[in-house]
Amino acid sequence: MSKQTHERGRHPHDDAPDTADAFARLARLADGREKTALRQQVVRAWLPMADRLAGRYRNRGEALEDLRQVAALGLVKAVERYDPDCGGAFESFAVPTIDGEIKRHFRDHTWTVHVPRRVQDLRNRVRTARQELAQSVGGREPSAAEIARHAGLTEEEATAGLEALDSYSALSLDAQVQGSEDGYSLADAMGGPDPALDVVIDREAVRPRLDGLPDRERRILYLRFFRDMTQRRIAEDLGISQMHVSRLISRCCRRLRDEIMHDAVPAAPREPDSAQRRPAPRRSRRRTCSPVR
Repeated sequence: MSKQTHERGRHPHDDAPDTADAFARLARLADGREKTALRQQVVRAWLPMADRLAGRYRNRGEALEDLRQVAALGLVKAVERYDPDCGGAFESFAVPTIDGEIKRHFRDHTWTVHVPRRVQDLRNRVRTARQELAQSVGGREPSAAEIARHAGLTEEEATAGLEALDSYSALSLDAQVQGSEDGYSLADAMGGPDPALDVVIDREAVRPRLDGLPDRERRILYLRFFRDMTQRRIAEDLGISQMHVSRLISRCCRRLRDEIMHDAVPAAPREPDSAQRRPAPRRSRRRTCSPVR
């Protein structure tokens, strides 16, 4: 296929082939092998242009080879949808189709956190407005209200766009916290499971039963399990022997455990006694004969 030329000189794009006759044939052909082969021939002819369009988006976080594949997919869609009878050159139809396919790929596949398309559009408007305002606000970061006025948005929309700026890519948990000089990472700032949560139910089950213990036993348990005092120190504090403290702790713990386990086991259904289980005897009806008169 020869390069496409115009009356006023060479076509502005050197990779634009002259495929007008091929598109006219495609419009006349019925679906089949011949039409498929001709469509593939047209796609191959326009592939250099698709690669050039993909190159515009290099260095934006996606591999160039992946962008070329996306651009080729957009080119195939443009060849299938183009109607030469509607007027206009194929290039004027194919370029926005391929660009739209690439932008859709960035929108759907390169965001770390998925956000709606409306928010993505707000992000682009807010980013442009912030870059333009950065030169006129004296070196400081423009506020959401200033960005909203400059971009023609509401302050809520500007805030949503600013939040979306941080959603495009995520930091690794191994990334160092800003301002930290000792290697403190984001993972170090994350919380972990609280071991106290595992004993919440036990604590709540024991709490009301502690009130039923004598004052001395309740104090011993408090000193041992809440103040972490040793049995020897408890014995010195109460003026009793360490052996006696040990026996009291064991007895109180056993009592509390038995009460909790007793309440946790559902009561078995009451069996009826033998008198209730035995069915009542049926009364037989005796037939009597009336005297013959």
